[in-house]
Amino acid sequence: MNAPVSAIEQLLLELPDLDWITDESRVTRLSSDFSWFSPVLVRQLKDKRADVIVRPRTEEEIRAVVGACARRGVPITIRGSGTGNYGQTTPLAGGVVLDMTGYSGCLWVRPGVARAQAGIRLGELEKQTKPTGQELRCVPSTYRSATLGGLFGGGFGGVGSINYGPLGAPGNVIGIRAMSIEAEPQVVELRGADAMRMHHLWGTNGLVLELEIALAPAHPWLETLVTFGDFESALHFADKLAHAPGIVKRGVTFFAAPISDHLSQLAAHLPKGCHTVLSLVAESCEPAMLQLVEAHGGTVGYRKTAAEVQKSNRTLMEFTWNHTTLHALKIDPNLTYLQSGFVPGKHVEQVIEMEKLLGGETGEVMMHVEFLRNVAGLMTCSGLQLVRFSTEERLQEIMRIHREHGVHINNPHVNIVEDGKAGGPLPPEVIEVKKRFDPMGLLNPGKLRDWPVKAAPAA
Repeated sequence: MNAPVSAIEQLLLELPDLDWITDESRVTRLSSDFSWFSPVLVRQLKDKRADVIVRPRTEEEIRAVVGACARRGVPITIRGSGTGNYGQTTPLAGGVVLDMTGYSGCLWVRPGVARAQAGIRLGELEKQTKPTGQELRCVPSTYRSATLGGLFGGGFGGVGSINYGPLGAPGNVIGIRAMSIEAEPQVVELRGADAMRMHHLWGTNGLVLELEIALAPAHPWLETLVTFGDFESALHFADKLAHAPGIVKRGVTFFAAPISDHLSQLAAHLPKGCHTVLSLVAESCEPAMLQLVEAHGGTVGYRKTAAEVQKSNRTLMEFTWNHTTLHALKIDPNLTYLQSGFVPGKHVEQVIEMEKLLGGETGEVMMHVEFLRNVAGLMTCSGLQLVRFSTEERLQEIMRIHREHGVHINNPHVNIVEDGKAGGPLPPEVIEVKKRFDPMGLLNPGKLRDWPVKAAPAA
């Protein structure tokens, strides 16, 4: 008798011309992301992997894979470059990882807006917009490798959010083209608020094919590191710079000591034990920025013009947001991190309060904040604090202390959408999108609380 053919084997037989990856080591690598930032997720996800990876290059190939999986009940996990931190792209039920990096065309660039396929890398997309005098409004520190679809499905904000808010702020994403997970997949254009019902849901309620995004005017950015001996002086400088309406900027980042000591590639510019403010400011605004530096007692320890940055191919953008965590983990693998939100107007006071409670040069929580506008347009800061990890219980206690003092925590140590970014039950309109675009519950199963895990059929 012939042995039964598994659903995965049937897929390979039905679609032999696609780029399938079956090598175990590559499947394991492409079944994970940067969730190793969290020792909690390392424990939870260590044995989770896909059965097979597929890398389509056209919409027709994507449609063929989706239809074949739907007919067999095979789970699908959508993946960009895997630069996220929550295990979004780690399958909990095996099945197929749909690697979108081969679907990477820039479709067009117009005044104020661009449209591209989901698998395009953000750095590559910006190369297409720069000749028109425009740049992306929001880019993560992983912009060289992160994809547009990955940012939409699993990202929050980034460099540029100081002007335009997080990616989810109205006007940043204009529309998307999405495919349903059915035997006969349907493709639908969603605009405005309707499009945002797939945002930051880890690819659990729709497969995004294309995105139309708003652009910003490009400037030659001056990159600086300003160092201080005093925590509050550095923080107040960062806040004043962020608020200064006449100073054009793309990013303001604050590092409390001893974070600077963990940035080994910048060690020559950062005195040991210093507090640091990293900024990207339009070159024409340098004199105004230097006035603020002098008023707050800072010292410019690093300065590069846009031309110098381009020539060296090293940008301070890759020391901001969660790249800070990556650099620090290379020095001390026992570190982990938090994601927190401070109240606009009270954010400086809250940062100082949390530093006194948990920080200091030898404290277990090291303050790192990124200044940005919230969805309502108010200036505040978002924390990506480094934490000296001891136990999961103590990590929960640290998060509880933040919440008790009015600091919002987006828990980065969970693998369920509602427990992390959403912070509670999903809105009814998001659930309706899930039902519409994933009626069989095959997309990234296990990441939404009310949709049970469905493993790939054995035969």
